[in-house]
Amino acid sequence: MKKLLFILIAFLAFANGYAQILDPAKWTTKIEKKTESNYILTFNAVIEKDWHLYSQFTADGGSLPLEIIFKNQKGNFNLVGKAKESKTTTAFNDVFEVNETYFEKKAQIQQEITITNPKISKIEVNLNYQVCKEACINLEKSFMFAIPAATKTAEITTVASDLTTIDSAKVDTSVAIADVNKEQVVTPDKVPVLDTKPSKQRGLWSIFFIAFLSGFAALLTPCVFPMIPMTVSFFTKQSKTKAKGIRNAIIYGIAIIFIYVVLGFLVTWIFGADALNALSTNVWFNIIFFVLLVTFAASFLGAFEIMLPNSWANKVDNQADRGGIIGILFMALALAIVSFSCTGPIVGTLLVEAASKGGIAPIVGMFGFSLALALPFMLFAMFPGWLNSLPKSGGWLNTVKVVLGFLELALAFKFLSNADLVLQLHFLEREVFLAIWIAIFGTLAFYLFGKITLPHDSPMNHISVGRLSFGLVVLAFTIYLIPGIWGAPLKLISGFPPPMTYSESPYGVGNSKGSSNASAQILPEGAHLGPHDLVAFEDYEKGLAYAKSVNKPILLDFTGYACVNCRKMEDYVWSDPAILKILQDEVVLISLYVDDKRELPKSEQYISKETGKEIVSVGNKWSDFQITKFKANAQPYYIILDTEGTMLSDKPESYNSDINAYKGWLGEGIDRFKKVK
Repeated sequence: MKKLLFILIAFLAFANGYAQILDPAKWTTKIEKKTESNYILTFNAVIEKDWHLYSQFTADGGSLPLEIIFKNQKGNFNLVGKAKESKTTTAFNDVFEVNETYFEKKAQIQQEITITNPKISKIEVNLNYQVCKEACINLEKSFMFAIPAATKTAEITTVASDLTTIDSAKVDTSVAIADVNKEQVVTPDKVPVLDTKPSKQRGLWSIFFIAFLSGFAALLTPCVFPMIPMTVSFFTKQSKTKAKGIRNAIIYGIAIIFIYVVLGFLVTWIFGADALNALSTNVWFNIIFFVLLVTFAASFLGAFEIMLPNSWANKVDNQADRGGIIGILFMALALAIVSFSCTGPIVGTLLVEAASKGGIAPIVGMFGFSLALALPFMLFAMFPGWLNSLPKSGGWLNTVKVVLGFLELALAFKFLSNADLVLQLHFLEREVFLAIWIAIFGTLAFYLFGKITLPHDSPMNHISVGRLSFGLVVLAFTIYLIPGIWGAPLKLISGFPPPMTYSESPYGVGNSKGSSNASAQILPEGAHLGPHDLVAFEDYEKGLAYAKSVNKPILLDFTGYACVNCRKMEDYVWSDPAILKILQDEVVLISLYVDDKRELPKSEQYISKETGKEIVSVGNKWSDFQITKFKANAQPYYIILDTEGTMLSDKPESYNSDINAYKGWLGEGIDRFKKVK
């Protein structure tokens, strides 16, 4: 009994030690005999919600691609072509500036092989892969396939079993593989992250609100605004009772929503919910979107009008005279057709933007747009007295249309920038992009001040207070953009212009990394210049020795070259002046890259006591160090240590975009160091 209790306690301690060892992908495999000498090896993964597992075909320079390593191939079997993959998603990563290809929810990889050695009984395969969510994890799984006995066709499936090693001499055809990796699979909610709301949900809400605001903007155009009192008057006069007028107006509003939602549904159905995202990151589609938005902008600025054939409007208008619900539905369709010259560019822009989100985003976008468009018709029908408070139609409606044209023109260059970034042509670098935006918004400011007129503008003796106020806001924004050409970060528009690294002068005009103060100083032995020219160590022992010599606490940073959230932390959190000052003056930064592929000297290679893996590279070493000492394998992962390597903070920190929270966490560890030193 005591022995059993001891084993139970030991097991619980072991499990608790691995509470933060993550693997969001659960693998199963099978082997199929295709011909006498050919077999198909299949790897299936079920991926935890919101995690991405990167494809073997993802672009270089981004997250780490899946790598399939056949350990006993030479003289035993040959590969038939490249491994095939199931459906993947492709999206542009604006941190690494490449198109990344990855699996969501599930993955399947199939490799056909030809046996050349009839005596071979097993095939050993390693999968090296990266999974990312709020943290990124580099993992290695080992599998063993047993060659089926002399059966015509065999299909053998097992679930990859954690903490299990199977003796290959005892494996029969009922067991195809064994996972000899000793990592414990734990649900991803154990990762200490701040933001747990799914990114796709946030994306759909942003699309809805943008579309809703765009619907209100469409109301203030010359094609739609004058129709509000006309349509409401029609319902109130033609209806026998006030209640019936209100009912008809509500049906009219619902019909408007229905028409636009159907349009969103058709776009999703024609292109496919998953295909939209891939299309939006394609170079040619970005260029097409650019041309489309420039065309829309030219239309709004008065160069021409985009109109549907008059015959369509006449036919629909005739059907509207039928009365009843069918007639009201055709009245709503007539509104959509007649107002197309104003609403078409806005709707087209929304569909383009929604396509970048993929899934049902076009439907959500059209719902938000049509809801804003329909609400005034319903509300003014319920409260006709409100019509007296509406401003009169006039030249201000065309001003709204022109402002929308300038905004469409500015947005168009975002899509051209995407294409340039993917192709790495460097035609539209950060400085050029900002110069174009400065020209666009500067011209808009002059227009609002009345210094520039366009074809459809009414004569103007003075400008209103509202127009002057909006002009001042646009002018202030234009002035704000100007320092960006000389290297200002411009956080208000982060994500729109190309990143700082994609510019003629990444360190600002007249500056370079070599001219910075950090590089002018003599670096400690083993140190280099890290992000923001911070003095950083890539070797734990050297960093620890330096921390002892200067008597400062250590910020231990487990990171990766291909870790997108590591770069986000460095770009958006570490760049904050308060955080940067702490990193420069109060801690010794040790950054250990778990995906460093440099091979260790033979004398330093070893077998991990924790995972049983071969530690052959620098990245393997630091990953094993993180797992062994801190029982975690996710990146980014931050720990405050004293000069003896003991943790000072209550818990490590992971991806956390809250600057104040991250500053408080740093301060807590530093304060403890000062108290005990």
